[in-house]
Amino acid sequence: MVVLDEKTVTMCLLDDDPVILKATRRLLDSAGWSVEAFTDPVEFLEHAAMHCPNLAVIDILMPDMNGLEVQTRLRRVSPSTRVIVLTGRDDPSVRRMAMNGGASAFFIKGVESGEFLAGVKAAADFGN
Repeated sequence: MVVLDEKTVTMCLLDDDPVILKATRRLLDSAGWSVEAFTDPVEFLEHAAMHCPNLAVIDILMPDMNGLEVQTRLRRVSPSTRVIVLTGRDDPSVRRMAMNGGASAFFIKGVESGEFLAGVKAAADFGN
């Protein structure tokens, strides 16, 4: 469990692909992060509304609700949650919308693990 300035950092992970979800969670767990993982955007948003996580790593391309919509809804239910996008496709317009919507970072799946973890830590540090 990562603690910054004596504050426990909570993190959620949302991805509809169970293989990516498991691998990303394993990476974050190995770096000391405590992660709640979700495959369903609605379930994630309900959890976020109740628990206001510090960080959320979200996918963009999901069948029921895309990550940009999740990001918008998350801002309403948990405005202090920092968002990191982890997606399979680098679309410049989607990147721009996510970053303009307040995302702390935008990564393409397959990103080098050290770079991804550094982005997660930077987002967590910024929120404190």
